[in-house]
Amino acid sequence: MLDRAEGEDKRRRRSVSLSLPAALVDEADALGLDLSQVVEEGLVEAVQTEKARRWREENRPAIEEQNEFHRRHGFWAEQHRPW
Repeated sequence: MLDRAEGEDKRRRRSVSLSLPAALVDEADALGLDLSQVVEEGLVEAVQTEKARRWREENRPAIEEQNEFHRRHGFWAEQHRPW
């Protein structure tokens, strides 16, 4: 759940200038697409993807170490797994 400050920050907007292929913008307009909404949704997805990639990269050593531990020693409750 967002606290008040985070919610207010997410509602704050910034005007930006973008250069996009004219034909693509014309096609989006002809289809009735809200360019701002489409760009925002794509940017949200790109930011989430990049944050996840960076998290995996930053945590790769710990994840590899944990995986190696389980390869060597197994899982503590493995005998209780039904599969």
